Amino acid sequence: MIKRMEKKQYMDSFNMGIDMERFKKQLDFIIEIDKLKQVLRRTILMDSSRRENDAEHMWHMAISAMLFAEYSNNSKELDMLKVLKMVLLHDVVEIYAGDTFAYDDQGHVDKEEREKNSADKIFALLPQEQGLEFRHLWDEFEASMTTEAKYAKSIDRFMPILHNYITEGAQWHRFGVTSDKVLAKNKIIEEGSAFLWKYVEHIVEDSIQKGYLPG
Repeated sequence: MIKRMEKKQYMDSFNMGIDMERFKKQLDFIIEIDKLKQVLRRTILMDSSRRENDAEHMWHMAISAMLFAEYSNNSKELDMLKVLKMVLLHDVVEIYAGDTFAYDDQGHVDKEEREKNSADKIFALLPQEQGLEFRHLWDEFEASMTTEAKYAKSIDRFMPILHNYITEGAQWHRFGVTSDKVLAKNKIIEEGSAFLWKYVEHIVEDSIQKGYLPG
């Protein structure tokens, strides 16, 4: 009887009035998104040792977004907390939808449908108001209409280009990517950061000169 009472008192103390069902949903979400560490991208690490996973990509993006905020087209109005939330959520849908290579035209045919279905599933794990908040942030990033979404998207597109430049065009060569494809696919960077887009144009030109990227 004493042990039972001690256990009850412990649980009462532990709960501290917390909604444990809500907490369980949050835990389920955290456990599920651990799978992002197994979702491999086409991008390789800058030391060329292996492919990058989604969790690494989003962490690297978050740091870059903070560092390069001053180069946003609207840096004075930028809500960095919102940007970071978008960055850390934008690829969670790839747990179920998988990563779609930027230059895979066939893969993009049903990409939007796959990712929306995945978003429905992953954000439904959360308590309702958190699930709605996260889903709205994800939708905003995908639409790329707001200042924060445009900047976050520019960082998302910039990072693989930088990886390819540092690795001397390793994946560009492997998948037959040409300079015109890089420029056409990533023009959206300019909407978030005119400076980063100018730097991308420099990267492309220098990569052509060095043989990293076919002209």
